[in-house]
Amino acid sequence: MSSPKKITIVVPFLNEKDNLPVLLERVAGVFAARQENWELLLVDDGSTDGSAEWAVDQAKSNRHVRVVRLSRNFGHQLAITAGLDRSDGDAVVVMDADLQDPPETIGAMVDKWREGFEVVYAVRRSRAGETWMKKFLAAGFYRVFRRLAKVNIPMDAGDFRLVDRCVVDALREMRELHRFMRGLTCWVGFRQASVEYDRAARFAGETKYPVWKSARLAFDAITSFSASPLRWIAVLGVGICLVAALWVLYVLVQALVNPGSMQKGWASTIAVMVFLGGVQLVSIGLLGQYVSRIFEEGKRRPLYLVRTDTKADKAS
Repeated sequence: MSSPKKITIVVPFLNEKDNLPVLLERVAGVFAARQENWELLLVDDGSTDGSAEWAVDQAKSNRHVRVVRLSRNFGHQLAITAGLDRSDGDAVVVMDADLQDPPETIGAMVDKWREGFEVVYAVRRSRAGETWMKKFLAAGFYRVFRRLAKVNIPMDAGDFRLVDRCVVDALREMRELHRFMRGLTCWVGFRQASVEYDRAARFAGETKYPVWKSARLAFDAITSFSASPLRWIAVLGVGICLVAALWVLYVLVQALVNPGSMQKGWASTIAVMVFLGGVQLVSIGLLGQYVSRIFEEGKRRPLYLVRTDTKADKAS
């Protein structure tokens, strides 16, 4: 008789001391009702508030809890990557520790997985505790990303999702440094489905994704999946050249037809020079971003470093 399939819940966290106990209680409640084989894999991304120590203590006394501590703060996307790399479940659920994504939704995701789907997204039906500006920017990003990257990422789906072991293995093959896990999960394909849920406000603590950090993630996502910004530069350059050619033609015609009509001055010339200089600087900066990614990827450094893993401690 084969052993029951295992569900691993990967939770990256950074300074979530007030949220982790409630998260563990609610996750345990979900699986107690379902009689599933499960493991809560907590990935500490450099916490300094004692939450990592609390998690390690739980791992010592609770066979369902495992803690992987990274050597420093590597960032949310790489912490997710570390959790996927270290997971051994037949299905893996990725979720945050802030309890905005309710653990109770996991049951519906597992049911979809058992129907044969290899990727199950949790799609937000509503988003409590978020400003209208953040909602507006998020909606705009998803639309822009889908158009530029040619990846059909679901609208209003975050990192909260379930992936089958075959998808985890596929994701582990991709080792780029600048990662956008939502895009990568869509890119690998496989059979995908979604479940809807109402996103709650953060249970405790402060968000780890302020607007500037979200904007940085959006920029990384677009430049990791698309070269369209470089093509925009080329189109802009051609457009400016056409405008300049038309302007030169206009000046020549005016000089021939009505020589006295041309006004001498430097203000318009300076304005054009400043505009072209700004375009050049932006273009060089954007090109530099792509070149710097080649430089960083060429170093071939590990994506993250693990400080401790309680699974190894339990085995010894």
